[in-house]
Amino acid sequence: MELVETGVEGLDAILNGGIARRAAVLVSGRPGTGKSILGLQYLYNGVEQFDERGIYLSFEESERDIREAAESIGFENWAEHVENGDITVFDKRQLLQEDEFAGTLDTLMAELDGGDYDRLVLDSLTMFGLFFDTEREKRTYLLKFVDVLKEFGLTSLLVAEQSEAFPTAGGVSLENFLTDGNIFMLQTPTEAGVNRYLWVSKMRKQEIQTDIFPMEITQGGIAVYERAAGFSLIGGNPIT
Repeated sequence: MELVETGVEGLDAILNGGIARRAAVLVSGRPGTGKSILGLQYLYNGVEQFDERGIYLSFEESERDIREAAESIGFENWAEHVENGDITVFDKRQLLQEDEFAGTLDTLMAELDGGDYDRLVLDSLTMFGLFFDTEREKRTYLLKFVDVLKEFGLTSLLVAEQSEAFPTAGGVSLENFLTDGNIFMLQTPTEAGVNRYLWVSKMRKQEIQTDIFPMEITQGGIAVYERAAGFSLIGGNPIT
């Protein structure tokens, strides 16, 4: 099975090499847990480390906001990659100009058909759902959309907001079951701030490490660490 390396320090070791090519992976978490950073880093590393082109779909941010966010965490060549066409950005202005998702999907399919992309990030499914009147309609289109991404050979991260600090049976959405893999981004408050964790709970057709691992957001993106006593980042080493 061909794997796509994320290039995120520690994450590929948890995945035993990377994400299965053409898989669609759901990245869930509460606001501020690092979901969007993971998406930016996945595309940026694709160009910088693996010569793979990417497409970023944002229903929440402008192109300028996305660029500034990327540069603020150390992805200094982001604008250059966008200008060169190695990363294509569709921002909220472009994605929300149609009244129905069918029109937006036609625009995206035209771009995918004309480009040679390897990676895709959608941020976020929460705003994506505003196109639809019912949950059933939303999930039907999500299934169709995921099928389209696979047909074009894309390995995708789909970002979703999570209401609970830690996923429970009642808090797991149907999207978790419709996608090939689930990555949860977690955080807990401490006197000094917050501790952050990453949990890969599922990857179809892959053997993975399903422990919960400490992580941090550094200048340069996300790094995942070996689990230390009490889930503390102190003394943790990046997974190799």
